[in-house]
Amino acid sequence: MIKQSAHGIFIIPMRHDDSMQLNSIENLIIRPLNVDDENAFNLAVSEFKNNEPGWEFAFKYEQTLIFSDYVQMLERWALGRDLPDKFAPNTFLVGVIGKRIIGRVSIRHVLNDYLSSVGGHVGYGVIPSERRKGYGSKILNLALPVAASLGISRLLLTCDDDNPGSIKVIENNGGVFENLIQDTNSMKMKRRYWIEL
Repeated sequence: MIKQSAHGIFIIPMRHDDSMQLNSIENLIIRPLNVDDENAFNLAVSEFKNNEPGWEFAFKYEQTLIFSDYVQMLERWALGRDLPDKFAPNTFLVGVIGKRIIGRVSIRHVLNDYLSSVGGHVGYGVIPSERRKGYGSKILNLALPVAASLGISRLLLTCDDDNPGSIKVIENNGGVFENLIQDTNSMKMKRRYWIEL
């Protein structure tokens, strides 16, 4: 079931059973970031910085920021307000098991020139210590009805051609390969997929 918060951010609630294994994939939910997530969020950001410094887990985030200000900024972006240059309105959700953030997904409501070629509607990531457990596929799967509720009927996803994990995530969720193009910024080859919602 999809609900809309007061700020226009969509939430997918799931039944929580404390008797289930803490790290079970069935306990994974996606939801908006909230002010109580500061420590868990910083741990996820730090894990990415330490393991993949070139990949941005949290857009425009610095740990010196007042966390509640960052959460409010994400809420404004979801409404298309105060967007940084070249950004599209987007809904930023974290993948959570219990109180631990294990990943994130950003759903862009519309495509600009860059997103329509190599960025796509959805960007997602799983912290390095939790990969190869199915969390990426589950996060994307939970994001699909959120994207549909935003009025997106045909979803563009892209990934690096040399990223078998991301290729598997997209194809597991019904992604249909369209073509391979070069990202003129990174010079990497990008695979482009579509999912009909």
